Amino acid sequence: MRENTLHDLWRRDGTAFTGWLTLPCAWSAEVMAHAGFDALVIDMQHGLADQAEMLAMLQAIGTTAVPPLVRVPWNEPSVLMRALDAGAYGIICPMIGTGAECTAFVAACRYPPQGARSFGPTRSMVAIGADYVARAGAYALTFAMIETAQAMENLEAIAGVAGLDGLFVGPWDLSLALGFDPPVGFRDARLLEACDRVVAVARKRGLIAGLYAGSAAEGLAMAARGFRLVNIATDTALLQRGAAAAVTEAKGGPGASGGPAGYA
Repeated sequence: MRENTLHDLWRRDGTAFTGWLTLPCAWSAEVMAHAGFDALVIDMQHGLADQAEMLAMLQAIGTTAVPPLVRVPWNEPSVLMRALDAGAYGIICPMIGTGAECTAFVAACRYPPQGARSFGPTRSMVAIGADYVARAGAYALTFAMIETAQAMENLEAIAGVAGLDGLFVGPWDLSLALGFDPPVGFRDARLLEACDRVVAVARKRGLIAGLYAGSAAEGLAMAARGFRLVNIATDTALLQRGAAAAVTEAKGGPGASGGPAGYA
């Protein structure tokens, strides 16, 4: 059975710094996997990969011990189950707004009697181990995204769902939902107050607090506030910035903006 290194990191109260994968490419996923991230997230919501490309990316990440997570496009059982059957170590589910929605999400990721996940771990039993089903709880991490005003209102109910592993803040959607002028950024006291509340509720419930940050500097700052699953880089943004920097150096002109930091 392959080890899920996230568990040991979190037992030591460490922060897992992740890379975000939006490019539908096994090769770029493999390069990111060898870069030293603590985990990688394949973004099936705003990224460009389809199911077949996700599988190839999971296989590429599997050349390392880096745990692969998948942000699914929506809270839909068949999508959740297929990502786990393909070998994802965990799911980040967007737009969870109520305890009932979170309950449905977690149930789709847990085998009976804890949940309603259908049996068929096609690749998981090969890539993770033959005893995958018996230990699936360690490889089906469940993170509910907190990114709406409704989610903030129902935060305690969401966090109280049995079998949930963590809360994951989507700061840009949350900023929009709370009526802030986007993007407010992590220096905005209103967003930081919401983030701190998520951390506090997660700690009270024994959950991991996660968050999408657009840079290492932002990620370190949010880790200091208690987040333990923190994105610090996105493949598209890295490519944009690296390409723009090379052109700027060669031509000696002003650099391009590099585009948005990502989508969360």
